[in-house]
Amino acid sequence: MDARYRIRSAVPADAVPLVQIERRCFSDPWSETSFREALESPWTFGLVAQAGRGIVGYLIGREVAGTGEILNLAVAPDFRRKGVARTLLRSGLNVLGKHRVEEVFLEVRESNQSAQALYLSAGFRPVGQRAAYYRNPREDALVLWLPLEQHA
Repeated sequence: MDARYRIRSAVPADAVPLVQIERRCFSDPWSETSFREALESPWTFGLVAQAGRGIVGYLIGREVAGTGEILNLAVAPDFRRKGVARTLLRSGLNVLGKHRVEEVFLEVRESNQSAQALYLSAGFRPVGQRAAYYRNPREDALVLWLPLEQHA
């Protein structure tokens, strides 16, 4: 793992660099407004991987009534395969655990094999599918689930 980054809480002022990464990673990116609203919500949290030159990855998650959800996770292409996504995911699950979340869900594109491998290696398991969940291009999502007490 490359230790030239640190994980910190995201703040609304991080929205611009998050959008820049989002646009490089996804064909249907979140807007700056979406990031700001998520980071201002009392049910949502963000984590960023901060390197010397700026933010290189992020995770957005939320907790509602004992259930957690990973809403968004991305790493800048030049920082992939360095443990950033795995560290962000582990840190996000730790935040959810501190909020006494019992289970965590997420959706992932059926074609995104590298993201699926990350989530499955962290203990997530497929529990469903959402037809045409993604736009641009239209694609089904796999719904993955993790009982959080198993993660601890």
